[in-house]
Amino acid sequence: MTSWLCLMSPVVQMVERETALLKKIDINVAESEKRSGKNTVNMQETYTVYLIEIRWVGGLPVGDSPWRRYSEFELLRTYLLVTYPFVVIPPLPEKRAEFVWHKLSADNLDPDFVERRRLGLENFLIRVASHSVLSKDKIFYQFLTEVSADSRLKSLSATLRVKNPDKSFTDLKQYSDELNSAISHLLRVRAKVADRMYGVYKVHGNYGRIFSEWSAIEKEMGDGLQSAGHHMDTHSASVDDILEEEEHYADQLKEYLFYTDALRSVCRKHELIQYELEMAVLDLASKKQQREELTTGAVRVFSLKGMSSKLFGQESPEQRESRLAALQQSIQASEDAVLDKNQECREFMRMSWEEVKRFKEQKDRELREALISYAIMQISMCKKVGDNMGTATCDPHHVTRTM
Repeated sequence: MTSWLCLMSPVVQMVERETALLKKIDINVAESEKRSGKNTVNMQETYTVYLIEIRWVGGLPVGDSPWRRYSEFELLRTYLLVTYPFVVIPPLPEKRAEFVWHKLSADNLDPDFVERRRLGLENFLIRVASHSVLSKDKIFYQFLTEVSADSRLKSLSATLRVKNPDKSFTDLKQYSDELNSAISHLLRVRAKVADRMYGVYKVHGNYGRIFSEWSAIEKEMGDGLQSAGHHMDTHSASVDDILEEEEHYADQLKEYLFYTDALRSVCRKHELIQYELEMAVLDLASKKQQREELTTGAVRVFSLKGMSSKLFGQESPEQRESRLAALQQSIQASEDAVLDKNQECREFMRMSWEEVKRFKEQKDRELREALISYAIMQISMCKKVGDNMGTATCDPHHVTRTM
């Protein structure tokens, strides 16, 4: 039952110890614990907390060993999303069981699910600590080593529509959607196949019981029937371990399913910067138009001030000069704002595309390794099943062939 748990270590080993932080410390989500308490609406609830242990490479502990709820990990990730919008932030493991075959519990307090989540949270922390920028964040370090959470773990949301979206980010959003769709489809197919496989294996369990009962009333074929029944029972019982081992590879796919949301977050932040740039450009254009109208006296569009000047007379030259000077100063400030926003946009694009390139290389490498390992596991499983069934059918009496 625990064979798949041992396979989680290669996921962690995929993350290279490329930052100064990971060269100094080891990060572990050491254990989980169920607790009970009252939630925000004063209702009793049961939840799970996870113990974070940080040790120097030599073995000595670093700071406190805080217990964190899953919701606190969500706050940390939201803080990182807000603070480093150009970074493809690593995803958290699933909050609720998804894409599971029907015999696997979807209960968030189920021990197997909690253990898988514990390993996923540890993997999340190691990925953040392995990042050259995120690993230097003070709040992240406090999250690892201090019992109290920082108040700056906060959220931010903005939904805006830009007039001229950047094609490269439009393509990135499409890439994210296609990756999400492909992995979701693969996980759904895997869950259906696993469900069907479970049914087939359990049918063999029924045959095993029939063969065993049959052996009790047969004199000449009794031993052969008993042997065949034993092999059927063994074959049937093996499906639980097989599917739990498969779940490990499904978890690796789910991680990249959730990574697609991080890609979309980068796109949303770029849309926000692009929107602010477009608003600054429009504001500058409006002020330049006002300057032209004030200079020439020609009003291109209806305005309250233009109507007032016709009703109550023109401004004095001194008033016009004063307004023109103030307007020129405002235009200069708007031009500076446009230049700054342009620079911010270019810098964001530069940093984000470095991140996207790093993410794609990581994704290609890790998913290739995971799918190859999955294929090897399937080949090994089929060979093992074939050997077992071959042993059963090689009985001198060819008992199973008579069926």
